[in-house]
Amino acid sequence: MKTCVLDASVVAVAFFQQDHADRAHRLLVGEHVLHAPDLIYAELANVIWKRHDRGEIDPDEAVRLLADLRSLPLQITPCGDLVEAALELALRSGRSVYDCLYLALAVKTRSVLVSADKRLVNVLAGTPLAKHIAWIGSAR
Repeated sequence: MKTCVLDASVVAVAFFQQDHADRAHRLLVGEHVLHAPDLIYAELANVIWKRHDRGEIDPDEAVRLLADLRSLPLQITPCGDLVEAALELALRSGRSVYDCLYLALAVKTRSVLVSADKRLVNVLAGTPLAKHIAWIGSAR
């Protein structure tokens, strides 16, 4: 079984049928061991709220999506356990601590962060951290 870290962007891709939704769905329901920091709940709830605020989903759909998120088979790590490493990574990479919480978890679990954030993937390309991140468009 392969272990990976999912960032909120991958779950959003699956929930809202964006580009690469098929790959995101396969990750969510496949045989992978999925990790995420507890930040994923706040980030996805905010995405859901934004979709509702723009009139793209109704309140019932928003509540259902949050329930779907909470039912995913994620192994959750508290941000408090990752924040020191995340700050160090943020200082080195120039990315936000929020992004680096996911990256720190990938380093800690010796796995790969799967992301739909192409800018994050591109910033880390060619660095020693590149082995810990994969774009959803190329993830298996």
